[in-house]
Formats: sequence, C-alpha cells, structure tokens
Amino acid sequence: MSDFRRYAAELLGTLLLVFFGVGSAVAARIQGGVVVVALAFGFVMVALVYTIGPLSGSHVNPAVTLGVLLSGKISVIGAVAYWIAQFVGATVAAFVLWALTRWGDVADQTGALGTNGYGAHINRGGAAVLEVILTFLFVLVVLVVTSRSENPGTAGLAIGLALAVTQLVGVTLTGGAVNPARAFGPAVFEGGVALRQLWVFIVFPLLGGALAALVAPMVMGAQRHYWGGHDKSVGRPS
Repeated sequence: MSDFRRYAAELLGTLLLVFFGVGSAVAARIQGGVVVVALAFGFVMVALVYTIGPLSGSHVNPAVTLGVLLSGKISVIGAVAYWIAQFVGATVAAFVLWALTRWGDVADQTGALGTNGYGAHINRGGAAVLEVILTFLFVLVVLVVTSRSENPGTAGLAIGLALAVTQLVGVTLTGGAVNPARAFGPAVFEGGVALRQLWVFIVFPLLGGALAALVAPMVMGAQRHYWGGHDKSVGRPS
C-alpha cells in the first residue's frame, strides 16, 4: 500500500506540474511572458516538494528519477513504476489543457499546446546541448540539496528556484523541457512536428540527469570537506 501511495503521489505531482507549468504558457505566454511561465513552474515545484516530497520524494520528472536510480537510492522496479506514473500524470494534464483549448474557449497563446521544439530560435544540436545543461543543473540541485542534513527545510526553495532558472533560459529557445514527461504529454495531443521532435526532449534531459548523478557525489564530497575544515560555531577556519 505504501508503494501505491508513492506512485499515486508521483502521478498527481506530475499532473499538477504540467497543468500549472504548461498551462501558464498556454494561457499567459503573451501577456505574462517568459518570467510568468518560469515562476509558475518554479512555484508549483516548491509547493510539490513540500506537499508530496515526504511521501515520494517529489521527483515528478523521469530525469530526476534516473539520477536517483544511478545514485542507488531507488530500485529499478521502483524507478520504472515512477516513470510510468510520471508519464501518465503528464498525459492526463495535457489532455485537460487540450480539452480546455478545444472545448473551453481557452486561447492557446503558444499556438502548439506549450510543446517543446526547435527550429525557430535554435537548431536541433543546440536544443540537445541546451536540454542537457538545463537538466544537469536541475537534477544536480535536487540530488545535492536532498542529501544534505543541514537546513533540510530549504530544499524545496532551492529546487523550485533551480527549475525557474532553467525556464528563464529555455522557454524562448526550446520551451525548456528539462523533463521528458512534461515534453511527452503535450506532444501526444499536439502531434505533427512536436511529436517528431519529441525524442530530443526525452533523450537529452535523461542524459543531463545521468551526468548530474555522476557529478553529485563529487559536489557532496567537496561540501563535507569544506564544512569539516571549519569551526561552525564561529564560521571561521579551524
């Protein structure tokens, strides 16, 4: 039962992330601009970390789950179940957004259901590099801040800010996927070019997550060395 609750939390969390994040682009990309979309993704991520984080870890992103898997903190079976839940949640959210634009008189300000893509402002190679870098940053922050014992209450804020930063850079260029499930859901309903380009926004965010898992132990080791060489009571080298 506890496993089912974790999987359900990941499904619901990914659904909410995609609905509010992509929904902000669909409903307010023109009036609100990139900043509004970035803040929507960041704020909902903060809320999810504090809401479902204690239950499932609030991965809500297959790239994060891959990073956690490679870090040895989740089983293969658990990771696969998380991935299924995340893709299902993103697809349900995208369906609701698609339905609102088709039958709810919601004007799609992205013109493509908030899908990720390349060609207008960046080519395929650039999109691949960008998605690796953006996802690397995000997953690295997740892995590092959730492993630290000091100030654990600030982890959600750091994770949300990291996601917002990736969107500030990525929204105009590729839509800022950083999350294969987020890319998958809208592309399924938009079809066409978005669906043909989808593989880029699945493969390269996963690569970024894998690289983050390789680098995270070095960062955490450096942090332990740094704090270990200081007298925390006075904040000066011991």
